[in-house]
Amino acid sequence: MADKLDLEPAPSAKSLASTFSPIQEVLFITLVCMGQFMTQTNIGIVLSPLNIVADSFGITEPGISSWFLAGYSLTVGTFILVSGRCGDLFGYRRMFIIGFCWLALWSLVAGLSVYSNYILFIFARVLQGIGGALLLPNGLALLGATYAPGKRKNMIFAIFGATAPNSALLGTVFGAIFAQLAWWPWIYWSQTLVCIGCAVLASVVIPSIHHDASSDSSYVGLLKAFDALGGACGICGLVLVNIAWNQAPIVGWSEPYVYVLLIIGIILIVAFFYFEFRVAEHPLIPFHALSRDVSFVLGCVACGWGSFGIWIYYFWQFQENLRHTTPLLASAEFVPVGPMGIIACCVTGYLMGHLRPGTIMMLSMSAFTLGNVLVAIAPVHQTYWALTFVCLLVIPWGMDMSFPAATLMLSNAVERKHQGIAASLVTTVVNYSISLSLGFAGTVEVHVNNGGNTPRDVLKGYRGALYVAIGLGALGMVLSASYTFKGYRAESRSKDVESDVLS
Repeated sequence: MADKLDLEPAPSAKSLASTFSPIQEVLFITLVCMGQFMTQTNIGIVLSPLNIVADSFGITEPGISSWFLAGYSLTVGTFILVSGRCGDLFGYRRMFIIGFCWLALWSLVAGLSVYSNYILFIFARVLQGIGGALLLPNGLALLGATYAPGKRKNMIFAIFGATAPNSALLGTVFGAIFAQLAWWPWIYWSQTLVCIGCAVLASVVIPSIHHDASSDSSYVGLLKAFDALGGACGICGLVLVNIAWNQAPIVGWSEPYVYVLLIIGIILIVAFFYFEFRVAEHPLIPFHALSRDVSFVLGCVACGWGSFGIWIYYFWQFQENLRHTTPLLASAEFVPVGPMGIIACCVTGYLMGHLRPGTIMMLSMSAFTLGNVLVAIAPVHQTYWALTFVCLLVIPWGMDMSFPAATLMLSNAVERKHQGIAASLVTTVVNYSISLSLGFAGTVEVHVNNGGNTPRDVLKGYRGALYVAIGLGALGMVLSASYTFKGYRAESRSKDVESDVLS
């Protein structure tokens, strides 16, 4: 625990960043942002070369290839809270470096799976997600511990957040270049080299902050502080439920192990809530500190980003399988998402000072829904510059308005001492809902595509999946509208009470 960090150093303490030289500060910020970059890039690198990778393994079942994306998002979303607790116990710097090393190892295995089979590739993708889960919360904690509150810290956090919109885009570009012009395993082997370089630099550039640990350092004490039993139930439950839903489109719900996994997963999730409420001394999620408003926020996030998860997978399938767009051309067509995402971030920053977060959330849910509608109704032979291009201008507003709005809403809904849990909860729900929603969509696809033997049937299956995304987006709109209405009504009642008191 020698390098354990304080997320909120005392106001009187000198900012560690003030001791940095300009070069060290630039390297520090770059390395922390690389944690965000590598996590988000791993979503993009699988999309553009999806068919090339699937063909190399002889995969013809679309439900299997959806695991290339769903498996990664599953573990990122499932392990983030646990990874943050690991940082609390063992040091954010240490866990951040381990995240790079872990991601390097399983990126290497993902590339080497070309000599084996798709099961090893999916297994490697799933374990890659643990690396992303280690990098995100501990990277944020490093920034929080290094910079004192103020404009400088706000700017650094903005830079960290702005890394995300273009990361997935660059991932699709690099994935297409390696897959189409070289050999797809180099997508992952190049990641290995980059992660090793980042780990080495991080061990030199990122400093350690020492303080006396107040918790019990014994083995039993660490297990209690880690909430090992609750964490195991939560992780296993979420993983099993997700596996059941994503495996069902492949083998069918009639397969006994699918619904057995689902039932066991649900039981474990119930056990997780029991342990968190009744048993754990240091629960991973302090449910007692979360208000009813939090359920509205997380429900909106789950619906919106679940809708987005379906959109991003089936958008690429539609472009490459039905329009026969090459990975490089599809990546070029995907470019508007990058600059539009940056514009959306800037506008959202302005709107958050003038509109209620619930209103911003409702706008973002509308963008998710409209983006899916545009893809669902797009004719196969229509020009890119019609509905497809418009869709790519709309979808970034859903992504880059919902995340900051949700974080702010949760921040306002919980006490000051529980602020750290807000961003972790949002990130967990974002990634897990992406993975779980793909299982829902895949189940609908295989039940409506008549076997997918003709392009017409394939299109029918894709549209069925996109209708699920539209439904999730619409549900998010209803939830966010309800939350906004509730806020206006509470404010109106407050004004009435104040008026009565004054009179």
